[in-house]
Amino acid sequence: MARTKIYDTALKPETAVLVSVITPDVSDETAKEYLEELEFLVSTAGGVTKGIFTQKLAYPDRATFVGSGKLDEIKEFIKAEEIDMVVFDDELSPSQLRNIEKYFEIKVLDRSNLILDIFAKHAQTAQAKTQVELAQLQYLLPRLTRMWTHLERQRGGIGMRGPGESQIESDRRMILNKISLFKERLKQIDKQNETQRKNRGDMIRVALVGYTNVGKSTIMNMISKSDVLIENKLFATLDTTVRKVVIENLPFLLSDTVGFIRKLPHHLVECFKSTLDEVREADVLIHVVDISHPYFEDHIIAVNETLKDIGAVDKPIITVFNKIDAYKPAVEFDEDGEEIKIGLDDFRNSWMAKNADPAIFISATDKINVEELKDKLYEIIVKLHNARYPYNNLLY
Repeated sequence: MARTKIYDTALKPETAVLVSVITPDVSDETAKEYLEELEFLVSTAGGVTKGIFTQKLAYPDRATFVGSGKLDEIKEFIKAEEIDMVVFDDELSPSQLRNIEKYFEIKVLDRSNLILDIFAKHAQTAQAKTQVELAQLQYLLPRLTRMWTHLERQRGGIGMRGPGESQIESDRRMILNKISLFKERLKQIDKQNETQRKNRGDMIRVALVGYTNVGKSTIMNMISKSDVLIENKLFATLDTTVRKVVIENLPFLLSDTVGFIRKLPHHLVECFKSTLDEVREADVLIHVVDISHPYFEDHIIAVNETLKDIGAVDKPIITVFNKIDAYKPAVEFDEDGEEIKIGLDDFRNSWMAKNADPAIFISATDKINVEELKDKLYEIIVKLHNARYPYNNLLY
């Protein structure tokens, strides 16, 4: 009796190796943090990291980003482990991407391309999809050449004219036309959104901002009793969600926005400017911080820099330190080398002493100090509402 062959048809996750160049202005700790974040990005995109390679250089190699010895080391690992793709922690130039891909003979991505892929996966509305497609085309345009290396080229005189070049020019024109089309489409969507914002009545607007994956959507659901997607992934929420919320007798609008991240591609920030209008036009910002993350203070700086870039810093800000249930005491050393553990109360007291903005320490999942957050929010919104709409009788 012949044996029946069984084939595994389940889709296996793509395997990846991560590559980073550590320059003199980047500490080992910061480089490690970037790579941990890159590994999380790969996981969010559906991949599995099998190896990490770093190299200390004064600056990345112009041709191949890392040195030739490191390239050989990575290639050996790729062949031995049958790796599907290589992901670099910084944006590669078109020539670097072409050279590295030719050498490794497998898929090569950089941080920007990976983030774009995640955005494309999570985009739901017409606006988000258009923004992502526009960013992808702007990323693709200078990298067109490498896509036509498979075509035969007539290695002729100066211009090396041939089918490859003519196809590239044709594609370039097509992409430029699409970019123009998407920009026009976004202008129309912006006008519609502006009209919607004007029609929201005499209500104060509050926006949740923060680093990606800090718990903004959980807080949104908790305060507004809505059903916003929650996942332990980067950029799980891409589309801005706006809900009407009532605390005691006061209605206001609460919006959940896309999370920020360091090394976010510039053209992606440009494309998402319209989404960030909710942040720019908000009256109050709730800056959510994941206090359980070992590098949360760096995240605060990254978010503040992004808020500054989009012109949204001159607003009342409530800093909400979320996930206090998962907080682990930080360890520091005194002058004698003795270990000092900094608990949550120590951090709270030092933060309050250094910063004038109100800060609330909560756990959105365990509902700890949630009422304190609502009370502080109500206190700020009432003042703003009375100042802006003095004859509005909502409060009486």
